[in-house]
Amino acid sequence: MELLNRPRRLRSNQTIRNMVRETRVSKSALVYPLFVREGSNIIEDIPSLDGQKRYSPDRLSGILTELTEAGVNTVLLFGIPEHKDEIGSGAWDENGAVQQAIRSIKQNFPQFYVITDVCMCEYTNHGHCGILCGHQVDNDKTLEVLAKTALSHVKAGADMVAPSDMMDGRILAIRDVLDKNGYSDIPIMSYAVKYSSAFYGPFREAAGSAPSFGDRKGYQMDYHNRREGMKEAALDVEQGADIIMVKPALSYLDVICEVAQSFDVPMAAYSVSGEYAMIKTAAKAGLIDEAAIVCETAVSIFRAGADILITYFAIDLAHYIDEGRIG
Repeated sequence: MELLNRPRRLRSNQTIRNMVRETRVSKSALVYPLFVREGSNIIEDIPSLDGQKRYSPDRLSGILTELTEAGVNTVLLFGIPEHKDEIGSGAWDENGAVQQAIRSIKQNFPQFYVITDVCMCEYTNHGHCGILCGHQVDNDKTLEVLAKTALSHVKAGADMVAPSDMMDGRILAIRDVLDKNGYSDIPIMSYAVKYSSAFYGPFREAAGSAPSFGDRKGYQMDYHNRREGMKEAALDVEQGADIIMVKPALSYLDVICEVAQSFDVPMAAYSVSGEYAMIKTAAKAGLIDEAAIVCETAVSIFRAGADILITYFAIDLAHYIDEGRIG
């Protein structure tokens, strides 16, 4: 048979497959989420996230060394305070868990790029992402404390702030406060398209951030909506976001793709706790090949258009890159 086009020619061996690969995964594109708990001498397992732990600021050296050896040098910090209150005042405490962790990392592991999550849910005693007015989150009052929190992180040495609250106007509020305080060079990574998702369950146990009443559908997005995601991303870019994020990742590959094609800023995706937990549980039950699934799902996110992947599998993926399983 005379065939001019034979696509299999470029699949004949691993060398040629690697050469023509369309989607490439780099360690420099991986971000590892870290849970930092206020206190000292704490390293504790997170039951809902097999293999993940909470660390007090003074016990981060072990995991940071492991990340360094794997070749991952970017972390995203989530704080867990010892005491919570109605307004989440621990979020901007200069001696809070995140602020202590930033200073410790910068002193002992200066090569790390430190991103901080800016939200109130871990710090409020009601578990919602802002200041309450009755049973509703007051958007504009929340902007003040979000900006104050972001500023406290940057003063402690954070390289980037990442607001995840989904309040209207928070990017502009944070940008304004940072600029007025001489931090115009600090970038903002916006959780621009964050859906109200069942995939967050394990995280809420890990961070102690489940709402004590109601839900977050009044500020996180309805997962039926695609165009609304484009609107949210456009607003955040207009307000000064340097990087925009879609969260979760796997169930929203279509949104990742459209956001990546529509905006000329770097695109991040967060492969969230529920995605991680499902893979770990299925692998433990012997139903899947964990390494193969981790590689395939990561590539699918990058293939959809993500430039940055926030994932609890960052260390594993770095090892898989070294082993040639992915790259």
